[in-house]
Amino acid sequence: MTSSTTARYDGLADWYDAKYVAGAEPHQPGLLELLGPGSGPCLDIGCGTGRNFETIRATGRSVVGVDFSADQLRLARSRTDGPLMVADAATLPFADESFDTAMVMWISTDVDDFAEVVREATRVLRPGGVLVAYGVHPCFNGPHVVWNEDGSRLIHPSYRQPGWHEESPHWGDGIRRHVGMHHLTLADYLNAFLTTGLTLERFEEPDDRGVPHSLAVRARRTT
Repeated sequence: MTSSTTARYDGLADWYDAKYVAGAEPHQPGLLELLGPGSGPCLDIGCGTGRNFETIRATGRSVVGVDFSADQLRLARSRTDGPLMVADAATLPFADESFDTAMVMWISTDVDDFAEVVREATRVLRPGGVLVAYGVHPCFNGPHVVWNEDGSRLIHPSYRQPGWHEESPHWGDGIRRHVGMHHLTLADYLNAFLTTGLTLERFEEPDDRGVPHSLAVRARRTT
């Protein structure tokens, strides 16, 4: 998912799905708890190949998925009969206050302006609606990070270099080697939520690794 004119994930869907989705655990750590029980449609922004559709349904909600990559949605169709559409996360094709729940999944690294995406996700939420943002931990996962075999991380001063990184000497043969990465500092990530009509309810570092690689936020639109 990206707010550029090019879908960076087009042509990678089969490789991506085989590496990250097929055979993975049915629910990403902590996501069920962050969503909580609910009903009605849940907008999955940056849904990719449908990694989280089963989790959405497990909470009692139905799936509406958007992604900038038609190639990713081609595989997502095998995981839902709900609405799927190609859309830019920064200009969602929905009216104001259309959803009770929205998820922004793993796309802070793939869009040009994460704050704009959070504002747009807030716009389509009804008052009282829940937003869950879940993705890369800005401190411990990025172009500035070396992952050591013993589970530790080496953090380089390039943490202070936000923006697009097309290459990093620390990347292996993962998705970032293929599409690059938009890095946010922790301050930039958290400040993205302060320009919205959201009340922040909870922060989580969901995985059980000694050094977390993901960061999640649960928030609610109050007005």
